[in-house]
Amino acid sequence: MIDNSAYILDICRRAKEASAVLANVSSALKNKALLAIAGKLVDRIEMILRANEADLAVAEENGMKTHMLDRLRLTEKRILDMSEGVRQVAALPDPVGEILWGTVRPNGMEIIKKRVPFGVIGIIYESRPNVTCDCSALTLKSGNAAVLRGGKEAVNSNKAIADAFREGLLETGLPEDSVVFVERTDRALVNELFGMRDYIDLLIPRGGKGLIANVVENSKVPVIRTGEGNCHTYIDDVFDRDMAVNIVINAKTQRPSVCNAMETLLVSEKAAPEILPVLAGELASRGVELRTCDKAGEILKRSRPDVATVTATDDDYATEYDDLILAVKVVKNVDEAIRHINRYGTGHSEAIITNDYAHAEEFRKKVDAACVYVNCSTRFTDGFEFGFGAEIGISNQKLHARGPMGLNELTSVKYIINGNGQTRG
Repeated sequence: MIDNSAYILDICRRAKEASAVLANVSSALKNKALLAIAGKLVDRIEMILRANEADLAVAEENGMKTHMLDRLRLTEKRILDMSEGVRQVAALPDPVGEILWGTVRPNGMEIIKKRVPFGVIGIIYESRPNVTCDCSALTLKSGNAAVLRGGKEAVNSNKAIADAFREGLLETGLPEDSVVFVERTDRALVNELFGMRDYIDLLIPRGGKGLIANVVENSKVPVIRTGEGNCHTYIDDVFDRDMAVNIVINAKTQRPSVCNAMETLLVSEKAAPEILPVLAGELASRGVELRTCDKAGEILKRSRPDVATVTATDDDYATEYDDLILAVKVVKNVDEAIRHINRYGTGHSEAIITNDYAHAEEFRKKVDAACVYVNCSTRFTDGFEFGFGAEIGISNQKLHARGPMGLNELTSVKYIINGNGQTRG
C-alpha cells in the first residue's frame, strides 16, 4: 500500500487533470451528467442504505449521541431528496462564463470580466452523508473538481454516494475524477491535504468548531470558514405571541443538531413575564434543557415551578450545543440584545420577533451576521431554502463568500483583454 503522502498526491493530481476538462465543458453536458447522477442515486437506494446501516451500527457501538446519529442516518426519503436536489442544481443557471463587467478603454482596448471555476475544491467534513451529494453536485455544475474527505463515521455511506456520482460522470463522458473521495480514514490525511496548494485551489471545512479551527489554522491552501452557528432569537417588547412560540419551537427543536438551530433565546424584560412561562412549558415538553440567567430563572420559579432550569454561565452563552439545550437570557431592550449577539454570536444567523418596525430596522442594521431574520426562524439559513438548489456550506466569514454558498460562490473571475496592437507607452 502506498503511503499517505503519495496517496493524497495521486488523488489531487487526478482531480487537477479532471478540473482542466471540466472548466471548458458546456452547461448542457454538465446538466446531462447531473441528471444521470440523480438517476444513479435512485437506482442505488438499497446499496446506499446498506452502506449507511453499516456506518450506523459502528457509530451506535461506539456510543455516538442521538443527535449525531440523526445527522448520519439516511432513509429512502433522504436519498430521494438528495436526488431531487441534484436535479434542482441541474436546472439552475450556470454561472461559468457569465460576463460581470466590461468596458472599452480610450485606446480601443476591450476589457471583459467573467466568471470562471476555481479549479479543484477540497471539502473536509464530518458525519453527514448528504454533504457528499450536495458538494459534488455544486462543484460539478460550477465546473470544479471535488476532493472529498468525510468523517470516518460515514465512510461507507459517503463512498456509496460518491460512486454514484463517478458512475454518472463516466456514463456521460466526463472524467470520473471530477469527484474523488478519500476512502482512507487516517486523520493524518487531513494534514496532507493542507499542503496540496499546487493542486487544490480552495478548502472548505464543514463540521464542528474543532474541525474548522484545525483547517483554518493549519492549511496552506486558501480556506472559506463555514458552519459554526451560535444563533440567537430575540423576542422584543411588542410581539405576536403565537408567532413567537412557533418560531422559537421551530428554531430550537425542529432539528437541533444543525448549525442554523437556535442556541440562545433573548427576551426583553417587558415581554419576559408573559412569554417565558409559555415557552418554558413548550420547550420542556419537547425535552429541551433550559440554562437561564438569574432574571429568567426567577420568573420561571414563580410561574413554572414544574420546569427545571440550570443557571447559565458565560460559557453557555458562547456555546453551540447542537443538542436539546437552550441558553435563556432576559435583556433590557433591543440595544442590549444586539450587544449580546455581537459579543457571543458567530456571525451566522440571528432573528428578532417584533411588531415594532423601528426595532426591526435597528436589528437589521446593527447585528453583524451573515443572515438576519425578522419574524421568522433561523432554520431557513440553507441553500435549498434560499433557492440555490443546495449549498456547499454556510460561510460566517466576510471575505469572498458570506451566508449559504451556492454556485456563484464557487467561481472566481478572469479578465479577458482584446486589442488590435495596443502597446503601453
